[in-house]
Amino acid sequence: MGVSKLTTEEREKKLSTLFESGWKLVDDRDAIIKEYTFKDFNEAFGFMTRIALKADKMDHHPEWFNVYNRVQITLSTHDCQGLSIRDIELAKFCDSIKVDIL
Repeated sequence: MGVSKLTTEEREKKLSTLFESGWKLVDDRDAIIKEYTFKDFNEAFGFMTRIALKADKMDHHPEWFNVYNRVQITLSTHDCQGLSIRDIELAKFCDSIKVDIL
């Protein structure tokens, strides 16, 4: 099953709620990015582990960077060279589990 880029209408509708929660467009490519901060490394790593399990089930894997209590996540769908519904779903999942951790 192929995946396609978000349409203009989908981008306007679905990205606006993500922007409100701190996601931003990446300047040089069709991707979104957000940085999360946690109490310590253990909390940050737990967050990454939960995302890894979800991403593997979705067959959609984030680009991320971690230093101690910070996790920076970039989402873009390589199969369509841009943002897809998979990115929206994974971003919402990230935001929902961040709330659970706090």
